[in-house]
Amino acid sequence: MPVPLMLDDFLAYTLAGTRPAANETQGVCANGVRWSWLDDGVLVLEPAALQRGARSVLVSAGVHGDETAPIELLAFLVRDIARGSAALTCRLMVILGNVDAMRDALRYRDDDLNRLFSGRHLQVPQSHEAPRAAALEQAAVQFFAAAPDAPGARWHIDMHTAIRASAFEQFALLPHTGKPFSRAMFEWLGQARISAVLLHTTKSTTYSHFTAHACGAHACTLELGKVRPFGENDLTRFAGADLALRHLLAGTQGAADAGAALPRVFTVIDQLTKQSEAFELLFAADVANFTPFAKDTLLARDGDYRYTVRHDEERIVFPNATVKPGLRAGLLVVETTEQTLAQLV
Repeated sequence: MPVPLMLDDFLAYTLAGTRPAANETQGVCANGVRWSWLDDGVLVLEPAALQRGARSVLVSAGVHGDETAPIELLAFLVRDIARGSAALTCRLMVILGNVDAMRDALRYRDDDLNRLFSGRHLQVPQSHEAPRAAALEQAAVQFFAAAPDAPGARWHIDMHTAIRASAFEQFALLPHTGKPFSRAMFEWLGQARISAVLLHTTKSTTYSHFTAHACGAHACTLELGKVRPFGENDLTRFAGADLALRHLLAGTQGAADAGAALPRVFTVIDQLTKQSEAFELLFAADVANFTPFAKDTLLARDGDYRYTVRHDEERIVFPNATVKPGLRAGLLVVETTEQTLAQLV
């Protein structure tokens, strides 16, 4: 059967601002997969026969509009499901996050969308991104409301790319929930060729944190490579993550690569917060994520504020002196691989 343009090139369809007519928001594609267009950049796909207790998976990309590689991966995934060349045995919601910023080739227009979840959008009601944050929260809640409560039945993979180079080109961030971390998630990350995992220790306002807390999802943020314009990505570099995602959706991940090494683990022990425009990072502007610094190294200052390394080694992640005052300007992490992997459930 012919594949509608919406599915065959979901990215082009979305960037063009096309919206289907009221009688064209649902349909059936290859293998009897049912699809529904819910909103700009939001699709739901379900297999023809959905088994009882089937997993529900939300996959998002483009929460930062200039992070194009995972957006392209997601569009190809939708195309392949629609054509029948990728299997789907679970419920799937696909979200392209900050569509307006994607169209403008910007990270965001007014505010970082990935800092506006868990209700923080209510604090900036005039922001261009605020309504989108509210809409994406609602989409996730409604999607997962129809999912089983069983452990591992709800997943959210939020795909990003980093602004700068990294000692680990592909890494993941797991939100803090107060509960033990999932072995299934770590094994999936190993299969995805994710070499490092960063564990948050406090609540945050990211999309994956929201779905973990509000929806009970196994949630993670993936960082895949660096920011590049549409069409300039070498997607073969992310073949591991793409293949692992396809196995997850096909229900074949257990046999995908059982021998894959689990990632190294780093836990957040502090953060740099920009208090004023006097804030300075005291290291090279192009330093890579996960660069290690030795004890007693002065990393940042802001008026009377100083941050000095307290552990034998701390690594810096996401340093960014250009954020707005009051926002995070960097995370400090230490390695906790052995203790974390020993406590997985």
